[in-house]
Amino acid sequence: MATVEQLSPEKHDIAALEAAVSRDEDLQVKAKFATKHEKESTFLEAIRLHPSAVGWSMYFSLGILMASFDPQLVGNLFAIGAFQKDFGYKFKDSYIISAPWQTGLMMGSPIGQVVGAIFAGYPMDRYGRKKTFMACMFVTTSLIFVQFFARSLSVLLAGELLGGLVLGCYVVIAPAYASEVCPVALRGMLTAFVNLTFVTGQLIANGVAAGTHRLDNHWAYSIGFSIQWLWPLFIIIGMPFAPESPWWLARKGRFDEAEKSLRRLASAKVDAKSTLAMIIETDRLERAMEAGSTYWDCFKKINRRRTEVATGVYSIQVLSGIYLVGYATYFFQLAGLDGDKAFDMGIGYLALGWIGTVSSWFLMLRVGRRRIYNIGLLIMAIIMIVIGILDCAPDYLDRPSIIWAQSSLMILWNFFFDISIGPVAYVIFCEVSATRVRSKTIAFATAVQATVGIIMTVAIPYMINPDQANMRGKLGFFFGGLSFICLIWAYYRIPETKGRTFEELDIMFELEVPTREFKSYVVDFHNSARDTKEI
Repeated sequence: MATVEQLSPEKHDIAALEAAVSRDEDLQVKAKFATKHEKESTFLEAIRLHPSAVGWSMYFSLGILMASFDPQLVGNLFAIGAFQKDFGYKFKDSYIISAPWQTGLMMGSPIGQVVGAIFAGYPMDRYGRKKTFMACMFVTTSLIFVQFFARSLSVLLAGELLGGLVLGCYVVIAPAYASEVCPVALRGMLTAFVNLTFVTGQLIANGVAAGTHRLDNHWAYSIGFSIQWLWPLFIIIGMPFAPESPWWLARKGRFDEAEKSLRRLASAKVDAKSTLAMIIETDRLERAMEAGSTYWDCFKKINRRRTEVATGVYSIQVLSGIYLVGYATYFFQLAGLDGDKAFDMGIGYLALGWIGTVSSWFLMLRVGRRRIYNIGLLIMAIIMIVIGILDCAPDYLDRPSIIWAQSSLMILWNFFFDISIGPVAYVIFCEVSATRVRSKTIAFATAVQATVGIIMTVAIPYMINPDQANMRGKLGFFFGGLSFICLIWAYYRIPETKGRTFEELDIMFELEVPTREFKSYVVDFHNSARDTKEI
């Protein structure tokens, strides 16, 4: 039998840990009961039994509103006349923000997210999800002042960079918390809810810009920055009452607190002791597999494939063209739509995306993650290619029907993004990552995605600005081509994780089950490569 020190480097409560990991039959029976109950529960049953888990998971996802609202608002500023005049220069008959400054401002958030996401892994593991979330909220509240009072591009850029550091933390906290407080039947919906809050934040930003773009003074853009103070106000109220992640508490040896957290997250009909036993057993299995708990452990052989999949599914969001969302209104203007129609189209673009995300919840109840992701990516690639082909039509600017067709296809593309790879990416990277390195895996995937986003942020203004390449809809060829390449990787590397407990996934990755066999593979707990009874 392993010693207590081997099983728990975090020596918080030695007596409790010794009792919890004793190899008695009662613990084994409870863990198996909880696993069986989770796998057999239907979606509606899980909601009835875990209403608090649903509510608190959504609460932690509210931080994502700020992570999506801010960059989306900045992207809309480039199409607001007052902002163009105050911060830009005259080009022909209008004012524009130069491509380098567009790049710099749009890059503030992803650069900050690279650093913020990597940094978030440390306080999340040391202080927990709740305290990290609270600290981030207070820092965000203070940094909004920099953006609100900025009257030069350099000060605004500083505000975006500093704000991005904290916004990157929210992107890690929300999916990690959601995956750790909900049962298998709800895991898809609640981790996909992260994408809904992303789209909601973007939609609100577009709505604010559409409502203020006619103002001829600084309030045309200052109102948008000031609205960001609303989110912390609502979120801070609930902080004292939020339960900590039971998985984090259990890994710290704080089993009594973990059990109390489980009771708060579920109804009285759920056996919290059995659920805790399952958490302990899964954690023990990962210790036996030497899954580790550091960033370096994400690249060990046992975790390398899991880190690749988590990073790949998230980065493909950028490679397929999602960063065009930030430039949607500006893109529609450059395509030939006038101001009001461009802003209206930008709102419709995200509204349909919002509907797509909600639709994905019901789709995931019946269809596997792998199939949704791959089919969605294929459709998106085809739509992008069609947009590029339409842009090659002769007398393009004199044929408004083609402009409307391209704009409509962009809206359709966003719908398929938000019904497939948008929400499903969050589900997959939460499910494939080992529980002990989940926060680190999500943080690394977020940092890589943001790094790819930096590249796109540099490239897109030069590709679409009228004083640069002026590619317009020909961007469809670029993103469509990248999407087809990504589809090849996705087909061979993304496994099916629907309906699997974290313990099952641990065993399947340990046994190196081929990607296309994940869906039908039957886990034999008694003859797995690492029998937990040996610990």
